[in-house]
Amino acid sequence: MPRTKKPDRLKTSLRRAYAERSSYVMIAPFMIAFFVFTVIPVVAAIVLSFTDFNMLQTPNFVGFENYKTLFLNDDVFIIAVKNTLIIALITGPLGYIACFIFAWFINELPTKIRAVMTVIFYAPSISGGVYTIWTYILSGDRYGVVNGILMKLGLLDSPILFLNDTQYMLTCCIIVQLWLSLGTSFLSFLAGFKTVDTTLYEAGAIDGINNRFQEIWFMTLPQMKPQLLFGAVMQISSSFACGAVMQSLCGMPSTDYATHTIINHISDYGGERYELGYACAISTVLLMAMLLVNKVINKVLVED
Repeated sequence: MPRTKKPDRLKTSLRRAYAERSSYVMIAPFMIAFFVFTVIPVVAAIVLSFTDFNMLQTPNFVGFENYKTLFLNDDVFIIAVKNTLIIALITGPLGYIACFIFAWFINELPTKIRAVMTVIFYAPSISGGVYTIWTYILSGDRYGVVNGILMKLGLLDSPILFLNDTQYMLTCCIIVQLWLSLGTSFLSFLAGFKTVDTTLYEAGAIDGINNRFQEIWFMTLPQMKPQLLFGAVMQISSSFACGAVMQSLCGMPSTDYATHTIINHISDYGGERYELGYACAISTVLLMAMLLVNKVINKVLVED
């Protein structure tokens, strides 16, 4: 029998692309921007991580020297890794759960009240004055809100330097980071609740589901997997990429590097010392860590 000719995949793909050309035209601006401002910088950072580059001279290839220095000789980097992991392990899961709980609570409210509450909960994550407010609340004198309340209650004789004492600095930054975590994940969960088919609740009641917790666990969460995955990725990214809170509240560098994170370390070497090759090596390590964690989250939430 004559051998059947296999379809040319390239021609098939080109014909399909031409048939759907309007869709490709619509997404072209985003893809171009994504490639120019995300893909190229990431690839460039990985390449530069193997060089000695100070922005003024031509990059000098040094192989894995930056990585050797990073893991074997940079004690501050180890402190930054420890602080970042502590912050990520606390603010990541707690912020994720808080986003879901608050989104569920607000979704149950009437429409007008829900709109107002959404703005109230989301506003801190985009407000530029957040750090000023928290600096005032945690101020290390008797005029600070926390110190003032504790001294009036007789629990303190003298103010505590919350943002300068290494005993309190990291805890204060974690609290602020948690407060700021009600951002994009919160909105994605709120939108996810609107995609849930409520008619399934009636069918579930017939099958024996008799309380709200069972409805959420067995019926709501399975329908919100895309939003749950997106929220998890955003929480991981924000918790691992934390640094602005620490720098704004405690300065850079902070006292004894008590709140120094990987992002602060990158900013120190890249923005202050202009050791771009070394800063890119730190960035690459952080990128690999975030990709690994995202892979684990994707496996837990998506794959059976």
